[in-house]
Amino acid sequence: MFTGLIEDIGTVKSVLDSKIEIRTKLDDITKGDSISVNGVCLTAVFVNKDGFVADYSPNTDRITSLSKLKQNSKVNLERAIKLSSRFGGHIVSGHVDGTAEIEKIEKLGHFFRVIFSCGENISAYCVDKGSVAVDGISLTLSSVSTLGFEIFIIPETFNNTIMRFKKEGSKVNIETDILAKYVKKFVGKRADNISLEMLKENGFF
Repeated sequence: MFTGLIEDIGTVKSVLDSKIEIRTKLDDITKGDSISVNGVCLTAVFVNKDGFVADYSPNTDRITSLSKLKQNSKVNLERAIKLSSRFGGHIVSGHVDGTAEIEKIEKLGHFFRVIFSCGENISAYCVDKGSVAVDGISLTLSSVSTLGFEIFIIPETFNNTIMRFKKEGSKVNIETDILAKYVKKFVGKRADNISLEMLKENGFF
């Protein structure tokens, strides 16, 4: 489990045969640790003083952008949260739902407005002012449509994650809010019958 608060920007040393090697400043990684790499939960199978190596499955290859990474690509890294840690960001599992494409990056004063296009498999779980993980970064949705969503990013987040390297047309990994998934699963075909009373009765608030 992760929070979406990036700890380090790592550098890809190699990507070959569903195996990725990453250089990082994080110095307390041990074999078997879970690490979020651009929002994808991977297991460190080999660790040295410079970083770690992880494998990823064919399914992960299919639905994420990991295989598009190259030598010297920059990646967002976050270690799994400890039970004793403060919980910032939001609940991020590291199980990516798919990718989105950056349509526009616009600087507005000190902030950055970023517009993403995506499929309905992603937008269906996005709500205004809700949470989403973009390449593992916990962000807040400012607006949502069936074809995409918009986010405003503060300078601290933009400058200390790989968002600062992104360009229009870049692909990013997306994990939608797990709470939205549970609500949709619970409601199912009863979506037309949602009411404040029904939500209260079933413990949503």
